[in-house]
Amino acid sequence: MATPMSADSFLYALRDEGLTVVQVGDWRNHNRNHKGPWGPVHGVMIHHTATRGTADTVRICRDGYEGLPGPLCHGVIAKDGKVHLVGYGRANHAGLGDDDVLRAVIAEKALPPDDEANTDGNRHFYGFECENLGDGRDPWPEAQLLAIEKAAAAVCRRHGWNARSVIGHLEWQPGKIDPRGFTMNAMRARITERLK
Repeated sequence: MATPMSADSFLYALRDEGLTVVQVGDWRNHNRNHKGPWGPVHGVMIHHTATRGTADTVRICRDGYEGLPGPLCHGVIAKDGKVHLVGYGRANHAGLGDDDVLRAVIAEKALPPDDEANTDGNRHFYGFECENLGDGRDPWPEAQLLAIEKAAAAVCRRHGWNARSVIGHLEWQPGKIDPRGFTMNAMRARITERLK
């Protein structure tokens, strides 16, 4: 259990991990906090956007779309490895997920199957949307995979978490497939090495 970092601490954590960060508008104050609490935070969630083109992807993740207002994450990780900060606080990215998964994340243990949608994930997870069509064919450049690794590790490092605090949307909410194109086990192994 942790209190969310301040927006500035979040920015510094990403930069300290060696990431190139693009600040989009008034991202520090762009959130959904009026819909419910932000925190305590327990982990990091990775998504793919199902979009193409960095500018459009960042705009959608910042503004949302009909039926789902933005921000849709905290940071957008582009194909070139840059992290675009679009919001901070409660964001519409995780939705309802499995309370057993949340308990495993908190305990930093192996994840059980996600077979329920009974717990508010927007309250408890930092979210990174990663620019990819999610069709299993759109490539994941190494610069982008490295940025995902660094971004997740940056948050874990600041909170004293290990890589088991990093999950994919597909491990949280039944029916989700993201991120598609790499495995979360492989990404957690990269994060573990980085945190050593």
